[in-house]
This record gives sequence, structure tokens and C-alpha cells, in this order.
Amino acid sequence: MNRYLYLDIETIPAQRPDVLEEIRESKQAALDDAMAAIKPPGNYKKEETIAEWLATEGPKQARAITDAYAADVEASYRKTGLDGAFGQIAVIGFALDGGAPRTVWATEWDLPATERGLLAAFYCDLAAMIPANQERGITVIGHNVANFDLRFMVQRSIVNGLRPHPIIASAAQAKPWEGEKVFDTMVQWSGIGSRITLDKLCKALSIPTPKTGITGAQVWDEVKAGRIADVAAYCARDVEATRAAHRRLTFQTAPAAQPELADLDF
Repeated sequence: MNRYLYLDIETIPAQRPDVLEEIRESKQAALDDAMAAIKPPGNYKKEETIAEWLATEGPKQARAITDAYAADVEASYRKTGLDGAFGQIAVIGFALDGGAPRTVWATEWDLPATERGLLAAFYCDLAAMIPANQERGITVIGHNVANFDLRFMVQRSIVNGLRPHPIIASAAQAKPWEGEKVFDTMVQWSGIGSRITLDKLCKALSIPTPKTGITGAQVWDEVKAGRIADVAAYCARDVEATRAAHRRLTFQTAPAAQPELADLDF
């Protein structure tokens, strides 16, 4: 009989200064071209009219261009949080079978060893929870876990010079439909190549949504603000919601009571 390891991670953008600098440099040429194109309208002939435009409208256009550049750089930087080559894991949430969700996280993000220690602590927890002779009987369960969480975790383990725990390594190599190794709630609901958010799936199944107070898009802002404990609590809610969704998808629990047709307002 398989046992279930429910898994979720929260990630943040690259913490290497050279990555941000490379993003800036990649967009610098476009910024320079846009700034060079700031010129008075061609029908302006009088020197005083041109001077007034350069003193008023020129700076406005320059600010708009530099603001757009900064926003573009920030958006590209934040996307590195979804790339295992450069993004980092901030929190790992997990639960074994019906056990309470647990989280592993660190409070400092200016130390190179932080993420390595985070992963090492999680792998140690797995080794303590699951005997080696039971590892083959573990199914890893998560939402988009096959294409994101497991792959990201393995990639960050390689970057940090850590061998992934055998359960994680095996599940990361499994196909999304190989249910004995990995059960992806997104794939099981939507099929290969389609998507549904965990929030929407929970609403469809009448499960309390975990997206209260924080969403995935806000994780980096919360970490920067020193509220990583709140991010860990959010991650634990995701683990709990994923477990509830898995139980509904596998008919282990019954749906919540639905309203009678007579009670519905069409």
C-alpha cells in the first residue's frame, strides 16, 4: 500500500547580483534607443517653442521611458523565481499521509549557504520520517508538482551540490501520469498540457481556498519585508488544500452538500 508525501515549495527570484545586472544590460540598448528618439515635433520651428518643449515635454517622456524600463527589468527579474537555474527555494512545505503539514524555511537570504541548508534539512526530515526500505512505496502529491516543484527542487539541489533524496529524485523522473510515483492534482483534473490553479480547483471541489492573505505572486514581496513566517504558513495551507483535493480526486472523501435545484436562482 502506497503512502503519500504531499509537497509544495515557494520560490523567490535570483539572489545573485550578476543575474539582475545581466537583465539590465540586456535591455539597455532598447532604453538608449528610446531615449535618443526623444525629440520635439518636426513642425516646431521657433527656438523658444523647441526650448519650452525640451524643458517640459522632453523630461516627461524620459521619465515615462525610464519607468517602463525599470518595470520591464523588475518583471523579468521576478520571472527568475520560476527558473531553477537562478531562482531559489524560500520554503518547503510537506506532509506525510494524514500528518500535520510541516515547513522548512530560513530567515536570511544574504547567505550563500541558506538554500543548501534548507534543502539538506528537508532531505534529513524525509530520511527520519521514511525508512529506506519504504521509499519505493511513496507517492509524491502536489499541484503542478511534476512540471515545477520536483524539477525545481532537483535543479536547485544540483546547483547547491546536494544529491536529492531518492524519493524526490525518483518522482522527478516520473511521467506526470505515473500515479504510483507522482500524483499531480493539476494534471489529474485538467489533463496533460492544460492548467487549472489550485485556488480554482479548490473552489470547484468546495474546498476552502488556501489563497487568503498571500498569493504566489506576493511571496517575494513578503520575504523582502521579513514576513517569511507568513509565507511558510501560506505554504502549509497549500499543502493542506492539495491533500484535500487529492482525496476528492481519488474518491477518498465525499463532496460537500450541494444546494437543491429548488434553491438555485437561475
